[in-house]
Amino acid sequence: MTAVQEPGQDAEALRELALRSLRAARARTALLTDAVDEPDLVAQHSPLMSPLVWDLAHIGNQEELWLLRAVAGRDAMRPDIDPLYDAFEHPRAERPSLPLLPPAEARRYAAEVRGRVFDLLEGARFGGGDFGAGLTEAGFAFGMVAQHEQQHDETMLITHQLRSGAPVLRAPDPAPADTSGLPTEVLVSGGEFTMGTSTEPWALDNERPAHRRDIPSFWLDTTPVTCGRYTAFLADGGYEEPRWWHPEGWRLVREQGLRAPLFWRREGGTWLRRRFGHVEPVREEEPVVHVSWYEADAYARWAGRRLPTEAEWEKAARHDPATGRTRRFPWGEEPPGPRHANLGQRHLRPAPAGSYPEGESPYGARQLIGDVWEWTASDFLPYPGFVTYPYKEYSEVFFGPEYKVLRGGSFGADEVAVRGTFRNWDYPVRRQIFAGFRTARDAAPGEGV
Repeated sequence: MTAVQEPGQDAEALRELALRSLRAARARTALLTDAVDEPDLVAQHSPLMSPLVWDLAHIGNQEELWLLRAVAGRDAMRPDIDPLYDAFEHPRAERPSLPLLPPAEARRYAAEVRGRVFDLLEGARFGGGDFGAGLTEAGFAFGMVAQHEQQHDETMLITHQLRSGAPVLRAPDPAPADTSGLPTEVLVSGGEFTMGTSTEPWALDNERPAHRRDIPSFWLDTTPVTCGRYTAFLADGGYEEPRWWHPEGWRLVREQGLRAPLFWRREGGTWLRRRFGHVEPVREEEPVVHVSWYEADAYARWAGRRLPTEAEWEKAARHDPATGRTRRFPWGEEPPGPRHANLGQRHLRPAPAGSYPEGESPYGARQLIGDVWEWTASDFLPYPGFVTYPYKEYSEVFFGPEYKVLRGGSFGADEVAVRGTFRNWDYPVRRQIFAGFRTARDAAPGEGV
């Protein structure tokens, strides 16, 4: 499926793109909710997450709000449930106590909304105007809804990881990687590049506008940090030495007794982890996942390095030093495919470090898209010239030092919601998300100029 559309393509192509994107999202929602029985759907598997049945009805409610009411101007189908599925009105820990729609009713509601949306899509007029000119310009509202559903699908996949009980999800493992001759780090040359976008039709407000940034030369890990490299940090007493840790991170280590990434445990001389109901030895060649920003930052300090800034990450992922152009993706303009990146729940784990040579960036870095969200050193802040659209609760209310930026997408993120400009953010304490990292270091004077 092509996840995004180049500017200037016609309305019928945009309509078809929206249709495919919505269908793909709903198929994944069905997979994640049909895989478990009703008690699992209504249970709260962690206070950090909603019951799966809340996500299911919330997806339908947001689709109704934005496409049937805002775009089509229709009356509300179920105005009585709007407060129940307002993510800002009810924190996740409170949601199990709400009078939520039971699973069968939630499914019927979401299906009825989708049926009406498909009818709307048939006659929707897609213009080619500027971002913010209208919800149907370039099919933006339909793309926003498809992205929203896929983001909740990733959230539901996280809930599946947190639930106890027998495994219910299955997917083939990624292929082994050939890393012969692959350097441990790549040099990203200094100079200006274009960050963000003003042309990607379905890019969200925090990705906009495109603007120039000047970045000094730096070295970046070729791949995300692996479990094998992270276990060296553990073996060296990384969780016992306060000098590596941000003060708030060290407080969490002591208060919560942290000793390793989430879902890891030591048994004899072997590190084990729980993964979607399976307990297995930690695979040293895979990117480490389920680490907080504080853990990523501590590892980087221990290694004598640092986390890259958000701008450094994007330059490494998108800038082509040979042409001076900024690409849509590390490999070029083509949307992600199975040979480029590990996305869309195709696998239920990160691919081995060094995988996807066809997804390599011009600087030689691999797996910048897919596998694990990558923590950066940057706070979540607006770009110069930022304009809220279409509502401030998507981005604006989160701007500030409380949140750290993650880039690149995970194996649980879908291509419609992952691109070279896409910005994710979360609290630095978060460990349940599919987050890993790679490290950087400053280049010596004269390198990469």
